[in-house]
Amino acid sequence: MSSPRWLILLLWTATLPCFALAGCGGSSSSKPGPATAENGKAGDGGSSQGSGEASSDEPTVLLEPYDPPTLDELNAKVEWEDRPVLDAMEMLREKQAGEQPLVSVEEALKLRNTSHENNAKILSALGRLPESDDQVDLDATIVRHLSGDLKSTNPIMTSAAVESDYHGVTGISLLSFDWNMQAFGAAEVIESWQTSKDRMYDKVVLRKDLTWSDGKPLTAHDVVFSFQTIMNPKVPVPAVRSGTDELRWVEAYDDYTLVFFHKEALAVNSWNILFPIIPKHIYENSVAEDPTMQNSEYHVKFEEQPVVSGPYRVVSRRRGQEVVVERRDEWSTFNGQEVRRKPHFKRIRFLVIEDPNTSLLALKKGDIHETLITADQWTQQTNDDDFYARNTKATGLEWTEFHICWNTKSPFFSDKNVRWAMGYAFDHDEMLEKIFYGLYEPAVGVFHPDAWMAPKTPPKPLKQDLDKAEELLDKAGWEDSDGDGTRDKEINGELVPFEFSIIYAQGSTNAEKVCNLLRENLDQIGIICNPRPLEWTVLQEMTQNHKFHAVMGGWGTGTDPYTLENIFKTGAERNYGEYSNKKVDELFAQGMKEFDQEKRADIYRQIFMQLYEDQAYTWLFHRSSFYGFNKSLRGYVFSPRGPYSYSPGFESIWMVKP
Repeated sequence: MSSPRWLILLLWTATLPCFALAGCGGSSSSKPGPATAENGKAGDGGSSQGSGEASSDEPTVLLEPYDPPTLDELNAKVEWEDRPVLDAMEMLREKQAGEQPLVSVEEALKLRNTSHENNAKILSALGRLPESDDQVDLDATIVRHLSGDLKSTNPIMTSAAVESDYHGVTGISLLSFDWNMQAFGAAEVIESWQTSKDRMYDKVVLRKDLTWSDGKPLTAHDVVFSFQTIMNPKVPVPAVRSGTDELRWVEAYDDYTLVFFHKEALAVNSWNILFPIIPKHIYENSVAEDPTMQNSEYHVKFEEQPVVSGPYRVVSRRRGQEVVVERRDEWSTFNGQEVRRKPHFKRIRFLVIEDPNTSLLALKKGDIHETLITADQWTQQTNDDDFYARNTKATGLEWTEFHICWNTKSPFFSDKNVRWAMGYAFDHDEMLEKIFYGLYEPAVGVFHPDAWMAPKTPPKPLKQDLDKAEELLDKAGWEDSDGDGTRDKEINGELVPFEFSIIYAQGSTNAEKVCNLLRENLDQIGIICNPRPLEWTVLQEMTQNHKFHAVMGGWGTGTDPYTLENIFKTGAERNYGEYSNKKVDELFAQGMKEFDQEKRADIYRQIFMQLYEDQAYTWLFHRSSFYGFNKSLRGYVFSPRGPYSYSPGFESIWMVKP
């Protein structure tokens, strides 16, 4: 299964994304009224959803009423073009068939990953698919590391990497994308995918052998219900509404035939189909009573024992500790016939370990089989016999960027001169060399330099310049007027000292080091910065509610640059710093309507440069993937989204027979 189309929030948690989606129900040829915060409805039992902040006096309409044509009427006027429906595992197998391993498996297991050459050898030998299932321990349990607890097992509540790892094995997706982020129909889920020549419609036919974990059939009506729920203004979905809200309508013409109606012809319409799918028969009568889908006794029950559609079902969950999922036989077998390949692992145990030092110790002891490892662990703690006794390690290029997000509504950071001053005050070289051992690349904006939409000539990375920082602060009116050593400014008749907090994920030693470096740097120019570690769920809540001055975080890349709209467009749900620029808003609108790849790239380059000019964030670095793997594992292949969050991703990983 693949991960979401949108960017994944990485508030310095140690794991990376992987996710998928799916759908079930009764007939759905309804003609509903609008989905608003007032009526809380969107169709035939299909509850609507939204931000959770809409007023009943002024309802927010997210889904207007629509009377779709019949399928015959649609087919008569539309010229359909076939789109690819592919098997990601077979695609990878074909790719590897043309690649010769650089060393044998035995040689790769003996190598120490001390160079690019050794890394290439290790991946070429240990990253391959099995020649047959005879090599695979199909009864194995893999213990995967989660750096934080799941906020929810409900896929439409997904917002962060730790959740998408779980949803990647318990859900399905109609469409997927490969290591080059090229979209295709998921052959294990759909029979066909067609797009109208005018790009206003997509038609998908589901396979007839899909079931939910409670035995109910998965049908097109689940997809419709899920769409209508995502578009309900009362349901709080911080991430998945982005893109989904560009759909005009979704109609089920029978139990398996779906048509997605787009509001307009956009270059990104295919990605907008990638929304999570939940079972209609479970939620259709409960959302109106509890639109949070989390608080009622009924929803708590299905939070703990979710009905899922993917290869694995939940068998146990201990909050803050672990989630265990088990392979569903009915995923690969239907009516006594094998219809899909059996997943490589019988069980997956997601073990929650927030502290990266503890997770590395667990890897060395054999308590977990894989973990993301930090730069200092890569260089200082994974080169000895203790590590290589059970494990090896590998790295791959990744388009993940880390930054400091400034709350632009804060009295401290509303002026871009101050945000620039923060960038000049920070010692970027010390961070890169002393904290990250020269392993990470400096970042100056939202796109990795290798991405097709990155500027051809990007700005030079910022260097510390305390004189420039002080000049900008003076210009913004922040001076030490009372001689106490701390800059201040009169705001609304009150003298306010420049003292703020920067929040980050508790347990992250690297985030702690970066934030403490910022504190030390700002102390030199009369600013008091208080680093504040927070438990993951508290951190999420504070950022989503804009209750912070500054936060250290990161974003994993989306499938397409348009996903940034949910981060930087005025009023967007994940625009945590409340950044706003009309030019950027207009460019996002243009980018979605442009079909020429190079012209689109130019639009997103302009967005990149405007965000840089406004210093919406202080960008810090691009992080490569650094992973430790137990020597019993094979099949890990890296992408710009890491080894998991694409197709086949985690699906390609397997364990050798003892």
